[in-house]
Amino acid sequence: MEGRQLKIKGEKKLQLSISKTKTAALLIMTLMMTSVVMLNVPVKGQASMSVPPVSGPIPAGETAEVTTEVVAHLSFRPTVVGVGQTFLVNIWTTPATHAARYHPDYTVTITKPDGTEDVIVLDSYPADATAWFEYVADQTGEWKIRFDFLGTWFPESVLSGGFFGGRVNAPNTYYEPASTGDQILTVREEITPGWPESPLPTSYWERPVHVENREWWVISGHWPGQGFYGEGPYSAKWEEMYPDTNTYWSDRHRFTPWVDGPDSAHILWKRQDRIAGIIGGQPMAYGVTSTPDYPGLIYAGRCYETYTKPGTDDVYWRCYDLRTGELYWEYTDIPTAGGGGFFFGGPSYLVPNLIEYNPPTQSEVSGAEAAGTWSVNLMRIQSGRLYKWNPTTGQMTTNASLDPVSSGTFYVNGRGRDTQPMALSVQNLGGGNYALLNWTTSGSSSSFASRLRTNTTYARSSIPTLADFENGLGATVSGITEYQVYKGMALEGIDLWTGETLWTKDIEEPVYSFVCDIVDHGKLAVLSAFGYYKCYDLRTGNELWQSESLAYPWSSSGFGAYSAMSGYGLLVSERYDGVYGINWTNGKIEWKYVAEAGSAYETPYIDDLGRTVMPFYSFGVGGYIADGKFFTWNYEHTETWPVTRGWQVHAIDMFTGEGVWKLTGSAYPRAIADGYLITSNAYDGHMYVIGPGKSTMTVTVGPKAISLGDQVVIEGTILDMSPAQPGTPCVSEESMGTQMDYLHMQLPVGGIWGNITMTGVPVYLTALDANG
Repeated sequence: MEGRQLKIKGEKKLQLSISKTKTAALLIMTLMMTSVVMLNVPVKGQASMSVPPVSGPIPAGETAEVTTEVVAHLSFRPTVVGVGQTFLVNIWTTPATHAARYHPDYTVTITKPDGTEDVIVLDSYPADATAWFEYVADQTGEWKIRFDFLGTWFPESVLSGGFFGGRVNAPNTYYEPASTGDQILTVREEITPGWPESPLPTSYWERPVHVENREWWVISGHWPGQGFYGEGPYSAKWEEMYPDTNTYWSDRHRFTPWVDGPDSAHILWKRQDRIAGIIGGQPMAYGVTSTPDYPGLIYAGRCYETYTKPGTDDVYWRCYDLRTGELYWEYTDIPTAGGGGFFFGGPSYLVPNLIEYNPPTQSEVSGAEAAGTWSVNLMRIQSGRLYKWNPTTGQMTTNASLDPVSSGTFYVNGRGRDTQPMALSVQNLGGGNYALLNWTTSGSSSSFASRLRTNTTYARSSIPTLADFENGLGATVSGITEYQVYKGMALEGIDLWTGETLWTKDIEEPVYSFVCDIVDHGKLAVLSAFGYYKCYDLRTGNELWQSESLAYPWSSSGFGAYSAMSGYGLLVSERYDGVYGINWTNGKIEWKYVAEAGSAYETPYIDDLGRTVMPFYSFGVGGYIADGKFFTWNYEHTETWPVTRGWQVHAIDMFTGEGVWKLTGSAYPRAIADGYLITSNAYDGHMYVIGPGKSTMTVTVGPKAISLGDQVVIEGTILDMSPAQPGTPCVSEESMGTQMDYLHMQLPVGGIWGNITMTGVPVYLTALDANG
């Protein structure tokens, strides 16, 4: 990025440092009273000149070998605007310049109705000699706007680049001054209407999202949302919808931004991949479990996953429609790749696990990239190589060496227009020396050196597992043992970008599980086996708070999931007596969600109020946070057979802790996108897609011809046309879980206890007389 000066008459100079883009990257600065100007800041392209230009007349003693007559142009819109609204000013001169040349000190004078003048000075873009800014009209009345080109002296110079490339020895050249004169802008009290915002969909919607619906970007993200960092939401709308939220996804936080999640237990479609459930006969009530397949990626409404084709030993990689299950393509002969891990071990086949977004590349002519489109790739970083696939065809497009590193952490993805997708790697230099390499995944180059952006000394052999990229901090937590008993914890705060240790601290807290420790908001929270969290400042190591104690008897003794999640300012902890939402600011338990068992004998777990409850365990991975909800399921470590009855999938409101919906089955949440939650149920072998579907309505009136005072009968149906249950009655959100349990889980129509009456959807009838 290049620094630029904005010169304002009667005011001091303000230093700007922003990235150039004509459509998105705008800097807002207060000028004079309440006026606001947003202006372009050119980024010089690949072309260059050896001597900079000079604004104004020809310098004394110089003679121009080439003199060019110039015409100045000024355009602003709207020409009639409401007070407090923004108007756009475009300025340019003709003829244009060489791609390496630009005009300094374009001068625009804005005269307001009260006689106040603002003089705005900025450089043109190279090549096309254009510039622009936006300004807020703060007074009603007639405004005058004038563009003055002061002339530009280009000394003899070597120019490189440009459309034809190469180097050119350019002579002394002078572009003569020009002016547009005053043009009139009218500012009135009435607002000049802009393009109406597209409301977010409240029911079923499809891909692709039409370009007219710009506002839908906040719900049309993909799975997983890896490679994000930073707190700053892109718009006031996002901030209003989701306050105090981190904007990145990680295995630790389980938070996925910019996606919609289901608001009811409605099953759109299902697929049975395995044989599972009660065996029957001699085994009696015992059965088998078998985990169905599920997608590892969802992009643009398409799911990507591997599976073994029934009747063969062949493993396929396939792509199918998220909303219908329709197969787009599938491939076999997938190359194998190294992997391994404690629980799921990582895929043994070489398939993507990341999605990469690439902004348009910088053009030789600055600003021309605005017409460029983004590129999206499916991606994997593994075993010292960078792999990419075309999301439409599934064909591998890149197989590039990352030598001298063997792995990378994908930590920021094409954010806005000006951020390339980036990864971090630690290089072993030998002799106990290491380097942190900051490199871009963008492009198909086989040269790792061309990808490298920074190479700095690093104080450790790897990036901390507990990493807070927002604040550039990390941590490690290890156990202090005495006679093979964990008596305490050793904490270390780390500068994420240098690897340097910021502080160390030993605390006398017994370890429950290190995978329950988490960093966020510049803080480290560690779980004590005594049933509370302790929180420390990642930069200083100072203790910030000890949380309220989790409830007796189960949570206070440490029973719970081997996981911790973070989102919306809360640390989420799953335990055997419920789910806790703990405030990151002060350690207060903001809410506790409990799944009552319904029967006092089905489960051994009780809460502090004496209620028999279902456990939450999450099997070492944790539930998922998205769209203001926490999606999780009932489970326990080493479950008994016959399995506990009454386990369910739960959607919990992250702000209140209230249940949003639940559905029978111990089905792991696997992916969230486009308003759908995908779960895999090892107890019945099905993958379920939960979310909105299509419906159909019929209305009949009879008889069609009647006499005044006669009665008619109005009949109709509202039917669910989802692939999972086409032609069945639509029911209310409150009854959706019971309806799905009845249709798919072999449970009674009135619920397991027979005490539920399902209700339908509201219907409104409107009658119009002959006069309308």
